[in-house]
Amino acid sequence: MKNILVVNYSQSGQLNEIIDQFLQPFAPETIERLEIFPAKPFVFPWTTDEFFDKMPECVQEDPIELQPLHFGAEKYDLIVLGYQPWFLSPSLPVTSFLKSQAFKRLAGGGTPIVTVIGGRNMWLNSQESIKKLIADAGGRLVGNIPLMDRVSNLVSAVTILHWMLTGRKDRKWGIFPKPGVSDEDIRSASRFGAIVKRAFDKREYAGLQTEIMSTGLITIPTDILFIEGRAKKLFRIWANLIKTKGTTPEKRKRLVGFFKYYLLVALFMVAPVLVTAYRLLIAPFTANAIKKKKEYFCGVETK
Repeated sequence: MKNILVVNYSQSGQLNEIIDQFLQPFAPETIERLEIFPAKPFVFPWTTDEFFDKMPECVQEDPIELQPLHFGAEKYDLIVLGYQPWFLSPSLPVTSFLKSQAFKRLAGGGTPIVTVIGGRNMWLNSQESIKKLIADAGGRLVGNIPLMDRVSNLVSAVTILHWMLTGRKDRKWGIFPKPGVSDEDIRSASRFGAIVKRAFDKREYAGLQTEIMSTGLITIPTDILFIEGRAKKLFRIWANLIKTKGTTPEKRKRLVGFFKYYLLVALFMVAPVLVTAYRLLIAPFTANAIKKKKEYFCGVETK
């Protein structure tokens, strides 16, 4: 009986690899796989214009039309949701799925849900959105497994743009590391799958996230905590500006272009200065507050 629904959207294929590893400990006959697709496919590799143009709707969590969804059952004992963060928000296809009546029917009544994230390095804000969407649908988030690129923020920004704009997951110029989640971390997803399977077999999820965190494989760099605490607010301002003022294709393209250059300047010039100041002047004196924030984001509870 296929009583576990596994849903994800993967543009580059990396998340499919992670999900495949995660499911290694499960019996195949218990799994129903569903890959969701936009009705109008996104280009891959991206062009810079297409990539940055997705920001406003992504940040404002506007649903898009998906290809028809087909399920083998009316309800499931567990739902595993794989997704990527886009612009500190869930990807557009995943937001659309979570806002669909189909998901609300499946999740309603407290269906246990485990999220598996594959991304660059920032997932805190997107997971907050996911928590709310799951709660709004009547589901119950019981576990979260974020697998991230572990290199520095600036290096990963260069490598991810190389991958997204060329479609090549190789070493840029032969100098930079390969982009994305490392092969080792992708393989580690099977270890998390085994933890989730034990909880599923017992139908007991109370200590699941604690056990996931006890692996020591999931950490939140303090720099990322600092950046995410501020960047989403700025993204919302830009998203609102582009949506309200970009009333023609020409105006929207111009505003999206301004956002693109703003983001590159903020990422490569402003953020390093602010992060250095934060490390020296604030972080040493706010260790307890930082620890509590990390504990919250590493959990499954909502504020």
